[in-house]
Amino acid sequence: MPSQEAARLAEKAFAATIALHDRMRVNLGSTLLAAETMLGAIKAGHKLLLFGNGGSASDAQHMSAELVGRFQRERAAIAAIALTTDTSILTSIANDYSFKQVFARQIEALGQAGDVAFGISTSGESPNVVHALNAAKAKGLKTIALTGRDGGSVGRAADLHVNVPDQSTARVQEVHRTLIHVMCEVIEEGANA
Repeated sequence: MPSQEAARLAEKAFAATIALHDRMRVNLGSTLLAAETMLGAIKAGHKLLLFGNGGSASDAQHMSAELVGRFQRERAAIAAIALTTDTSILTSIANDYSFKQVFARQIEALGQAGDVAFGISTSGESPNVVHALNAAKAKGLKTIALTGRDGGSVGRAADLHVNVPDQSTARVQEVHRTLIHVMCEVIEEGANA
C-alpha cells in the first residue's frame, strides 16, 4: 500500500496537470493555427522539420512518428523529420561547429521554402532552437515554437508561438504531449479530407 506522502504527491501532480490542461483548453487558438499551418504546408507538398532538446527531442520524435506512421487512422504518410535522431550528424556538427548549430545546419541542408520548422523548448531559452528558427526564416520556412514558461527567446524567434505558461518542466511537457496529439489529429483529419 502506498504511503500517505506518495499519495499526496500523486494527487498534487494530477491536480496541477489537470488545471494546466484546463487553462490551455480554453485558449487553443495558437495550437489550432499551428496545426492548420502545418496542414497547409503538407497539402502544398512541403515537409515538417521538428526539433528540441531532452524531453523536447523525444516530443519531436514522437510527433514525427505519429505523422510518418499514423496517429489514429490509416492514411498516406506525411513528410515529417525529427532532426534529433541521427547521432552521427548531431555529434559531427556539435564537434566541428558548436552545439548551437546542431539543428540550424540540418535546416540549411534539408529545409526548403514553404516547409515548416517546428521547435520545442520547455524553457523557451534553448540557443540551438533559436538558431534553427532563425536559419529556417532565412531560407523561407514557416516557423512554429512550442514553449513553456513565458516562451522566452524561442517564442520570440518564431512566426507562430504556442506557449504553455507554467514554470514546471514536468507539467509543461505533459501539456505539450496533449497539444502535439491535438495537432496530429487536426493534421491527420485534414490530410484525409
